Amino acid sequence: MSTEKRKIFVSAYACEPGLGSEIGVGWHWVLEMSKHFELWVLTRESNRSTIEPWIAEHAEFSGIHFLYFDLPKWARFWKKGMRGVRTYYNIWQVCTNRIVKSTMRENDIKVFHHLTYGNVLWKVSSYGQKQFFVWGPVGGLETIPAEYSNHYARKSRLIEWVRRMAVKALPLNFGFKKRCRRADLILCKTEITRDLIPAKHRERAVLFTDVAVEKQPAATTTSNKSGERVEFITVGRLDAWRGFDLVIESFARVAKTHKNMHLTIVGKGADKQRLCDIVEKLGMQEQVTFTGKVSMDEYYSLLANADVVVNASLKEGAVTVSFDSMAMGKPLICLDTTGYTRYFSNEYAVVIPRTGREEVVANLAAAMERMTNADVRRSIGEKAKNAGAQFSWEARGEEFKELLKSKLYIYNYAKNEKL
Repeated sequence: MSTEKRKIFVSAYACEPGLGSEIGVGWHWVLEMSKHFELWVLTRESNRSTIEPWIAEHAEFSGIHFLYFDLPKWARFWKKGMRGVRTYYNIWQVCTNRIVKSTMRENDIKVFHHLTYGNVLWKVSSYGQKQFFVWGPVGGLETIPAEYSNHYARKSRLIEWVRRMAVKALPLNFGFKKRCRRADLILCKTEITRDLIPAKHRERAVLFTDVAVEKQPAATTTSNKSGERVEFITVGRLDAWRGFDLVIESFARVAKTHKNMHLTIVGKGADKQRLCDIVEKLGMQEQVTFTGKVSMDEYYSLLANADVVVNASLKEGAVTVSFDSMAMGKPLICLDTTGYTRYFSNEYAVVIPRTGREEVVANLAAAMERMTNADVRRSIGEKAKNAGAQFSWEARGEEFKELLKSKLYIYNYAKNEKL
């Protein structure tokens, strides 16, 4: 029996070691996939300087074929960090199509996996779509109700309005419909995205989150004795839809009667000034700290010293910290986004339905009040850590391998039946 691995071309715009968020997700996916498949991975040229030294130190992954591309500096002077990322990403997809085509043909690769960015409204290689096309995990069809966005700054309100209009216009979005038609397997981050895939293509759409539990390099669980300060932490880019305002408001309600509480907000972003204004208005300056962007080492240190993790993102987002909380044995309070939250039960987390804004704030406050009890925190944290073993990156890789093998079997069977 042949032990030759199946060849897959992976488009991974965001893929780099030692980072969190989507970039780290792309990297973990590539590593796990490489254990089961032979990979050609296309990513940004700017990622080469971190990828190649890492691979040089980890020979077991030296079989991954990395390909790099970026526009010349003079053609991308306008892009900086996340500014202009959507425009640049879509240009990148068009410009790299020739690389996808030539590499797949020269190496007889039949499977194309568009991994990152996972947004169904953004472009995918036109050549890759014509092969056995795996798309995702993808999202991007989740929206924020006006009841929430009415509290945002003007620019953020406009962005959310545009997103709602984009989802309403899906029946007219030719690119989206074409990708749905051509995809042989659509990995959907949330039920919301899956349910918006056209009905005639939905049988090829499955729920599949993009994040997993990462093994921690050292002992990172801590416990607070009764009477000491209770440290809450919330992490992510400071975008309005991530719900940091909800966290602050609910925290302030509980902190009025529990002076031994502290909230750390980790991340930077356009919504910071509005959040600072809310903190000042509520008189919480002494009990709320903004750290700005931190290194991964600092992030893990802050998380290790926290007692409770809060993720009030109103749609799929900031999920890395949610799975990290599980790995570290920390209680998690989160809103149900119909995505990653299906991996968290109320036995080892507090999963709050996304109902009306006032009700959500009240429920967040009630969950925080509950977490002021050290015994409750300890019990939930231990259960979370025990549950995390089944949601590891290794398990995610095995799950994807089996899913892809079954889809390819069905695809090849149907193909042979037509011959």
